[in-house]
Amino acid sequence: MTEQTSTLYAKLLGETAKISWQELQPFFARGALLWVDPQADLVAVAEALATDDKASVTVWLTSGQLAKVEAALAEDLLARDPDLWAVVVAPWVVIQERETKPLLH
Repeated sequence: MTEQTSTLYAKLLGETAKISWQELQPFFARGALLWVDPQADLVAVAEALATDDKASVTVWLTSGQLAKVEAALAEDLLARDPDLWAVVVAPWVVIQERETKPLLH
């Protein structure tokens, strides 16, 4: 990782925020939402998009870890209203559902 990309990673990490599906719906309507699998690093994906890292993006797209938000997923998110995290990498808003960890008893 170069110093420039580590600085970009830190910048994107600082711009990542919790957001509701309701707030994301206008971006979905414009076709500007990208979904990141919960097992992937949201900020690393955003960094790869920002730096035009075609090799990494292609791997994520091929494996299904990165995809454009389609209607079926949008309906699921509307019904469940889960905790989502987002970061903007123009023209995209990159989103990810945070996995909930069970509470220890």
